[in-house]
Amino acid sequence: MASPSPAPQRVAWPAVARCVAVSVPLLVRGQVRLPRHNLGRRFRFADGTTATTYRETVVPRGPRNPCFLAVSFRLRGVRGPRGHAAFRAESLLNTPLFVGFPGFVSKLWLAADERHVYRGLYEWDGSERAEHYARSLWRVLALVSEPTSIDYRIESGLGRDEAIRRSAETALPGSGGWWQVVEG
Repeated sequence: MASPSPAPQRVAWPAVARCVAVSVPLLVRGQVRLPRHNLGRRFRFADGTTATTYRETVVPRGPRNPCFLAVSFRLRGVRGPRGHAAFRAESLLNTPLFVGFPGFVSKLWLAADERHVYRGLYEWDGSERAEHYARSLWRVLALVSEPTSIDYRIESGLGRDEAIRRSAETALPGSGGWWQVVEG
């Protein structure tokens, strides 16, 4: 994979607009689920940080070409427990910005870690689709995040849960990968 970077604005913003147009009917028809079984699930990462799941979003569909996508960012101007709690509450409103992207399957929303970095751990159908989403999302995140904090990683051929399980078996604490789960 090339170094992560944003999509050109002329590509990203129309993609986000199409996503919202697809998301609204999914939401109206009740096809977007918010399961609770992963809430509170704590992850430890190879960079030494930990983060806890505060929401899960699923559009029930089986991926033909599963892949794992991890996205990270640090919000600009959000400080203290109240600021982060407010962001977690309002972030539900961001759902139409991703569930309608082609290939979306599920997302674990992880609260800010010790370095105030948020993560999304996704399952996607197709690594090209996941990359298109991540590069388009970058433009949205850049509006509210520290620009140098935005990053993503894609692991093809494995669903999210399988990628997390394998990473936890092989990644070493302190080895540096913010996306590599060592426990969770």
